[in-house]
Amino acid sequence: MATSGTAKVTLPADNQILITREFDAPRHLVWRAYTEPELIKRWWAGEHGHVTSVEVDLRVGGRWRYVMRANGGFEVAFHGEYREIVAPERLVDTEAFEGIPDPDGNAALVTLTLVEKDGRTYSEMLVEHRDQAGRDAHVNSGMEAGMQESMDALERVAASLA
Repeated sequence: MATSGTAKVTLPADNQILITREFDAPRHLVWRAYTEPELIKRWWAGEHGHVTSVEVDLRVGGRWRYVMRANGGFEVAFHGEYREIVAPERLVDTEAFEGIPDPDGNAALVTLTLVEKDGRTYSEMLVEHRDQAGRDAHVNSGMEAGMQESMDALERVAASLA
């Protein structure tokens, strides 16, 4: 049973966003879809454009960068650094939106946790900003609609690997 549009966004602290979602796919396949460049290209932009570049150096201290051409013709890019990797259950990295001043100084810390039960994956993504202003800017950017689309596409990609 697919779980389209079911990511739940809560704000557990002044600087935090918590995104929880269930995927109809085993954890190792969700992990692959989340970490392999060719698979990331298939889901990351959701329906908001198409991915033009994915760089992944999946090791502690390694960097990542995703770029998409949005439907409006403009480019959107994010990058970060991997801090902790426990495949296929936990990934901690920074996330910097390149469209704001001082993206690295305003980077969020993202902790993804994946738990499998009965062939389904339960994800928890905790996004920690430096302060409430950063969190609120993220929430008010309209991120939730795009994130729902991306998570739906991630589920489809992971399920297609079975």
